[in-house]
Amino acid sequence: MVISKENRDFIDSLIDYYINESESYKQIAENFVPEVESVTDTAFGIITGCVYSGFLQAYQNQQQSPSLEDMKEFNQIIKKRAPLIKKSILNPSSIEISDKPDQA
Repeated sequence: MVISKENRDFIDSLIDYYINESESYKQIAENFVPEVESVTDTAFGIITGCVYSGFLQAYQNQQQSPSLEDMKEFNQIIKKRAPLIKKSILNPSSIEISDKPDQA
């Protein structure tokens, strides 16, 4: 594990927040129809982009830059949580944060 526990907890909390607010991001994506083909994929992209931005901001606030290893680990975190993010967009009422996979 390369990302500090503090930063990892922050990333997890961001993902949890965006999962809980996924309906709002789905509505944003719906505003781009017909320019986008998939509202779900667009909302997923917006959410992961917001989490990525928060990840970078956390490093900037610490006057650091993420390393390549940090970026790889971040991508793995997103990949592990991607099914839950997608599920929250498709069926927000079925999501409980306790559904998230165990943290490694």
